[in-house]
Amino acid sequence: MLDACAELIDEVGYDGLSTTLLAERAGVAIGSVYQFFPDKRAIVQALTLRNVEAYLARLADRIPAGELKHWWDGVDGAIEEYIELHRSVPGFRTLHFGDVVDVHLIDPERDNNAVIADHLAELLIRYHSAPDTPNLRFALIVAVEAADALIKLAFRRHPEGDEAMLSEAKTLVRGYLQVALTRSS
Repeated sequence: MLDACAELIDEVGYDGLSTTLLAERAGVAIGSVYQFFPDKRAIVQALTLRNVEAYLARLADRIPAGELKHWWDGVDGAIEEYIELHRSVPGFRTLHFGDVVDVHLIDPERDNNAVIADHLAELLIRYHSAPDTPNLRFALIVAVEAADALIKLAFRRHPEGDEAMLSEAKTLVRGYLQVALTRSS
């Protein structure tokens, strides 16, 4: 059902998605949809959580790999993985991490990008000796928000992502982090 949901999100968007349409696409009875999901928001939330888990697994594989010269390179890797999800995962380009539905879809206490920034911080601290400071965590939240906005813009401009815009997203984030994290050291 989640795969069918992802396909439909690409085709009709969140507003066009319905449980009836999902049941038809998945080849199941509508009762089967309601057995697992009370409404379309719950379906999209489950799809979003699957996407978040896939993204975090990619980061967990990539960041500890030891191929990074500096922990800031892990941020570049996080951006590259996010771009790859836009290109390769059905429904992701529309849903991202659920912000289309609810900015608190992943965690009721923190917005979706803050959850991602916190996971990135944990990986960088654990595997690359990044300083575990409030400044690092704040800077990563700003960096994630900026990267998210520019990547969304890149994919609005071109179906595979405007390469110049994607490159600028990395440049902006790296430059910001270098300044933000050195000014308070």
